[in-house]
Amino acid sequence: MTIAAGVEFADAGLSAEMAADLAAVEAALRDTSFGGNEMFAEVSRHMMEAGGKRFRAMLVLLAARFGDSRDKRIVPAAVAIELTHLATLFHDDVMDEAVIRRGHPSANSMFGNSVAILAGDFLFARASRILADLGPAAIRIQAETFSRLVDGQLAETVGVRPGQDPLDHYMHVITEKTGSLIATSGRFGAMFAGVPDEAVDLIADACLRIGVAWQLSDDVLDVASSSAQSGKEPGTDLRQGVRTLPVLYALRSPDPAGDRLRSLLEADLTDPALHAEALALLRTSPALGEARDTVRTWISGARSLVAELPDLPARAAFESLCDFVITRTG
Repeated sequence: MTIAAGVEFADAGLSAEMAADLAAVEAALRDTSFGGNEMFAEVSRHMMEAGGKRFRAMLVLLAARFGDSRDKRIVPAAVAIELTHLATLFHDDVMDEAVIRRGHPSANSMFGNSVAILAGDFLFARASRILADLGPAAIRIQAETFSRLVDGQLAETVGVRPGQDPLDHYMHVITEKTGSLIATSGRFGAMFAGVPDEAVDLIADACLRIGVAWQLSDDVLDVASSSAQSGKEPGTDLRQGVRTLPVLYALRSPDPAGDRLRSLLEADLTDPALHAEALALLRTSPALGEARDTVRTWISGARSLVAELPDLPARAAFESLCDFVITRTG
């Protein structure tokens, strides 16, 4: 049964429980984000109606299956995680000057930058209010996670510093900006379900690795997939001059056969002909294979950690999730 983000779990009982809990998260998410000021409700509604994978909420619920998954704190924790994620999307779109989000006009393009920023702040506040009821540990972890999110965004905004390896910089941005919140998703689910501390840390680490691999697989999909697979036009990052993992590998390759590709990657690829040529060359370059290998490495690390967990349907579900990330990259 497909639960969220296109992932299928084999165990029917687990699938049914997860589907019911995700429905509860969705209902609470809408109630929470639509409350308060009518303007905030309108902006939040616009973002919610654009859809979303609810990937992070799914990880909260799945991690809880290693303990008492009926604990009343778990669904609110999943809601807080999703609110935090949605808030970051509002802010990201303002900073990126994005006009589209999930196939719909972005909030900043419809309501203006100031309103979009304030709406993001509103959702952060809503998330914090929920977590305040879950105890000081939840607030502390959220604060630490938020610090990492900001660190990753700042590093991305500032760019590669003199003497810094561009690949190291890129991996730092992904780990902090994407991986940290996904790690906290697993931590919250396990922690509130009463899982032992050692296993909580293990689950959080596995989720971080899955989250980084998921983002890197998006990099691969941007180059290798069709529009139907990725949901966006192939080579979007390439056209925007975003140096994702395959591009970084191509730029650092000393192979003379890649000279033409490297020269294109340094050029303005808003030109349709140059963009098409660069995309075609990148698709056949060793750099794409290196990027896929990196995704496999991160997933292998996650799988090794998951193997240490109790042999429950939830462990098999985590293994299915690892398989899914590999499969989606081709």
